[in-house]
Amino acid sequence: MIIEEFDAVVVGGGITGLAAAATLADAGRSVVLLEKQDQLGGSSIMSGGWFAFSGTDEQARLGIADDSEVFVDDMRETGGNRTDETLLRAYVNEQGDAYRWLRQLGFEADVVKISSGQSRARSHLYDIHRLVNVLRGRIEARPGSRVITGCAATRLVADELGAVTGVDAEASDGAVRFLGRGGVVLGTGGFSRSAKLLEIFAPEQLAGIRYGGAGSTGDGLTMAWALGAGFRDMGYASGTYGSHPLTGDDEHELLTAFYMGAIIVNEQGKRFVDESVSYKTIGSAALEQSNGLGFEVFDSVVRAKSQPGVPLSDIAHLEAKGRVFSASTLEELATQAGIDPAGLEETVARYNAAIRSGGPDELARTALCNGVGDLLTIDAPPYYAYPAKSLMTSTYCGLTVTPETRVLRVDGSVINGLYAAGELVGGFHGTAYMTGTALSKGFIFGRVAARHIHLKELP
Repeated sequence: MIIEEFDAVVVGGGITGLAAAATLADAGRSVVLLEKQDQLGGSSIMSGGWFAFSGTDEQARLGIADDSEVFVDDMRETGGNRTDETLLRAYVNEQGDAYRWLRQLGFEADVVKISSGQSRARSHLYDIHRLVNVLRGRIEARPGSRVITGCAATRLVADELGAVTGVDAEASDGAVRFLGRGGVVLGTGGFSRSAKLLEIFAPEQLAGIRYGGAGSTGDGLTMAWALGAGFRDMGYASGTYGSHPLTGDDEHELLTAFYMGAIIVNEQGKRFVDESVSYKTIGSAALEQSNGLGFEVFDSVVRAKSQPGVPLSDIAHLEAKGRVFSASTLEELATQAGIDPAGLEETVARYNAAIRSGGPDELARTALCNGVGDLLTIDAPPYYAYPAKSLMTSTYCGLTVTPETRVLRVDGSVINGLYAAGELVGGFHGTAYMTGTALSKGFIFGRVAARHIHLKELP
């Protein structure tokens, strides 16, 4: 077996691994980044490119008042108070460093918007494809550092005291052992593509659309599991609602018109969920409907809110792809979309009446998104319907870690030399997650892991 040695080994070529490896390279450390797919990016490049930050220059220019305490409160509430407070605090304490680094790398948010789980607009839109390329360039610019694609890590290597010292991997030319003097960082993502692991931890999610990076099969989780790593939040794995049933790997077709004023109905034309809650929560509710379908129904007022090129809000793009039904009457719309006409007409009439009277909504909806935004009647034709299902884009559960990203065993002891960040870590999101915290969590904690290794006295 070939053996290669570096200051650190990073496994996974998504935003987490790239941030960790680039940070180490910038600090002058030799690092190897291993990615089992032929291309970098993982689930990250399939995302919308949203990062959640508070107290930014972009927010200030737009007059958005936000701070760390409000941010933590929102994350805690969105996660059903099942989150690890130490991880949330570490996130907000480290977000400024990550945000400034993005600025130094030449990135400024083109759009800042409010979305799932947010009481303030804090979703910042960045060009994720360009960011992946920039971070790769930082790694490869460091003499002695490498990025290797098509190389699958298969096993963590540990010494006689149980400390992780490297990984065994299968490359195109055979088996290789990569040793890391400072340790190993796992940024391997979740297990949304693994029917085996979904069957074990979240069997109900097999009814949704399996998505995420093609390499999201739980490799990092199972390798750490073999060393006795603890797990957290496995029972909260859920899909994200809002993706067309024909969504393919070439494009993540996700629409959140319900945060702009739409309602969501099933094939019987009945609403089944408060549309202002997290789209993870909506996703779980959609799985219980016939054929797992929920239709986002709206009128011309909401249609006019379409934002070209903005993920989650580009209705026009999905309409051009033939994904959106439209008609001059609700009855005609229902017939086209496969919704019961009488059920839809009754639901919309009851919904509009509640809004006009100021009375309580039957599903306790009081706002458009997480308590923010006035409800809109649906009475300005033409009318539109977008059929959508729950998409298992990411699992957001997994290994137990310290705020420094050190992996813990099931008994709470530290597995020396092993770090993990991003989607394969549990404890951060709880029962649901806030838009933007997925990418930024990986980016932030990838840097945290790298700095912890850099500050070690390496042999």
